[in-house]
Amino acid sequence: MKTYAFVFARGGSKGLPRKNIRKLAGKPLLAYSIEQAEEINAIDELFVSTEDPAIAAVALEYGANVIDRPAKLAQDDTPEWLAWQHAVEWIQKQGDLFDIFLSLPTTAPLRNSEDILGALKKLDDRTDAVLTMTHAARNPWFNMVKKGRDEYIELLIQNKKKTHHRQDAPVVFDLTTVAYVTRPEFILSHDAIFEGRLRAVEIPRERALDIDTEMDLEIAEFLMQRQSGKKQLISDAK
Repeated sequence: MKTYAFVFARGGSKGLPRKNIRKLAGKPLLAYSIEQAEEINAIDELFVSTEDPAIAAVALEYGANVIDRPAKLAQDDTPEWLAWQHAVEWIQKQGDLFDIFLSLPTTAPLRNSEDILGALKKLDDRTDAVLTMTHAARNPWFNMVKKGRDEYIELLIQNKKKTHHRQDAPVVFDLTTVAYVTRPEFILSHDAIFEGRLRAVEIPRERALDIDTEMDLEIAEFLMQRQSGKKQLISDAK
């Protein structure tokens, strides 16, 4: 059973320019996904798919294999699913076959090995793909609204049974970019991940931050510094 990990990192990013190689705690954001994959013995190979030479150089520096992605599969409006399909086909054209596909986006550098292994273990014979999720801070049955007629706001989801307390609303989750696990044959035979039977692993919010803006990057830096400080205190106490 061979498991291949992939990091899909294109050069363009509107929310945070050059996001994938921006520095976080002294290292390019891309480096975290690579190093996290290298820590897990269950991962046999690691690939970075990119159309950008600078990203490719960082990937090689940190020991990853590079898949040269066509520019047409790295546009703002290109579904990443197409890049997944390209990566699987690229490997198969090398005469290689593998069993498990694991995507580790650069945008979740606070994940740990436990999160990744949990997602890998969740994939079974009755499941097409495994996602990761965290408890949502907002709830569409309680405190999420949309603009209605004449700019008046209304609840995003209308319910005959009035919800007066947050704990009475149905529990909802935010999807995270911590990890995606599936199989190559599912990727090649479908057009989107939600066409399959999905399961999910719940990730604590402090490890589920999805970096997409400058503020997200600052929050991640703060959380990493706090974690480093806790480790230092534990070390000093020993």
